Amino acid sequence: MKKLFIAFGFVVALLVAGLVVLATMDFNRLGKDHAYVQITEDGVEDRSVATDGTVYMSYWYEQVAYDEDGKEVLVKFSASKNLRHEAYLMLYTKDGNEVTSYDEVQYDELPAKVKAQFK
Repeated sequence: MKKLFIAFGFVVALLVAGLVVLATMDFNRLGKDHAYVQITEDGVEDRSVATDGTVYMSYWYEQVAYDEDGKEVLVKFSASKNLRHEAYLMLYTKDGNEVTSYDEVQYDELPAKVKAQFK
């Protein structure tokens, strides 16, 4: 009986750990390639209205980014706000140029071959 309780406790702990991992993991970033871009102008505003009247704004950017080897990649992505000019972004990409997420980074954090493209 004691072994049954230990086994049951182990299974419950494993399930809880699995749920915690699933809840905290961002699958939009997991296993993705990186490209880097500098925001130089405002995004194109896209306004949509939900059936309840709520207005949703997004801003679309289409510009050249650079992969970690310094090669050009044309990317198109959206943000929920107009991004800060001169900001550097690390884009999470799949299939070459499909952007799934992004993070703002500092110039010092850029790969050397990417820094050369922004000078």
